[in-house]
Amino acid sequence: MGDRRCRQSGVVVVDGAIEEQRATLRNGVTMPYAETGGPGSSLPVILVHAYVETWRSFEPLLRALPPSIHALAPTQRGHPSVEGVLDSYRASDFAADLVGFMDTVGIDRAVLVGASSGGVICRMVATGHPRRVAALVLISSPVSLADKPGITAARKEIMGLLDPVDARFVEKFVRSTSPSGMSEECLAQLVSDGLATPARVWRESLVGLLHERPEALECIGAPTLLLAGGADSFVRDDQQTLLDRIPGAEIIVYEGVGHSPHLAHPDRVAADLTTFVHGH
Repeated sequence: MGDRRCRQSGVVVVDGAIEEQRATLRNGVTMPYAETGGPGSSLPVILVHAYVETWRSFEPLLRALPPSIHALAPTQRGHPSVEGVLDSYRASDFAADLVGFMDTVGIDRAVLVGASSGGVICRMVATGHPRRVAALVLISSPVSLADKPGITAARKEIMGLLDPVDARFVEKFVRSTSPSGMSEECLAQLVSDGLATPARVWRESLVGLLHERPEALECIGAPTLLLAGGADSFVRDDQQTLLDRIPGAEIIVYEGVGHSPHLAHPDRVAADLTTFVHGH
């Protein structure tokens, strides 16, 4: 019996699941990605996930977006589903992969949407390749991870991780960096992604994020929208810094919501993202 394929709200669905595609970059890295909406329906929107996640962390948001939004969500290097020779996990490597992904799928300019540490990668592309970034959306993005007490506390455990990665640690980490109200299904997916990620990637990706030289926020020329949880103790204070330093930045605060509001309220985030994208 063949696949049951249909298009629901612009999402390609195969037997109830969003169809995963693959893109091979010039550097030989092959990245899985999801694509929803249709080319030409809007400026392309590229969703960039956070540390030790995959494109599936955006699945609720992808399902909530209307067909008028052409969205692509790649899985970044480090997860076993990404193929190729991968011997470095600096933030600049992730940024280079993102530009390479755009080249491979034929996207010249896009709206970049970065969740948490994914926002750091998006900002690096916005300052290093400004012509490629039509607009920027930063969801619970930190200015830097180096000064975060939560990361300082977790760093010792992360640097001591060995394979197989301890499931209790991964669940504790996911819960500490996610908003309350997130579905158990979403929680299980994030834990699964973290468990599949090798200990070496946990360690080296964190070091890469902590040691990366901060980009000049004042040099970001793309229209920028900040989406922040009002109850986000992790990066709440950073939002004012981003608002002050990124020229013309705007902010939407979800009161009573913690870190990464797209995980708990994908419909609300989808509506705000759609308004912003169609305005540019």
